[in-house]
Amino acid sequence: MRTATEHSIAGHRVTIRPLNSSDTQMEAEFVRNLSDETKHFRFLGAVKELSSADLQRFCSIDGFCNMAFVATVQEDGREREIGVSRYAEGEKPEIREMAVTVADSWQHKGLGRLLAHQLIDYARAHGVTQLYSVDFAENTAMQHLANDLGMTVRRSLDDPCQVIYSLPL
Repeated sequence: MRTATEHSIAGHRVTIRPLNSSDTQMEAEFVRNLSDETKHFRFLGAVKELSSADLQRFCSIDGFCNMAFVATVQEDGREREIGVSRYAEGEKPEIREMAVTVADSWQHKGLGRLLAHQLIDYARAHGVTQLYSVDFAENTAMQHLANDLGMTVRRSLDDPCQVIYSLPL
């Protein structure tokens, strides 16, 4: 698995590294502190906090069927999560569903794009041929990110309020 990389964003030193099983508390705090709107867009509905089972599942990364990169900053002597990109098993073995989530105060600074590119590069190097994301059509941040990444978009046949972004690798 890849090691950590350092980046300068908005005057802060940001580390991007693979998420691991010891990050459950940090992931829980990250989700807990997202705005209701960001949680709504990320989880396609109302979620206040992740269950212990969800946290274990989100942080149990095998590097093949699922992968996640976390962006962190050092704050008060401890690591704080400010964003995450991940993929999980999709429709076929070589296709993965992806998600990118950025803390509200870090949105519109290029972090989502940076996390997405880290995930795309990893996926490409590990035999994934396509990434896709299911999102609410009204999620303008994802619309912009998908456009920046060159993803195609189509309406979901299952839910007219949702769209599916797709990126062949």
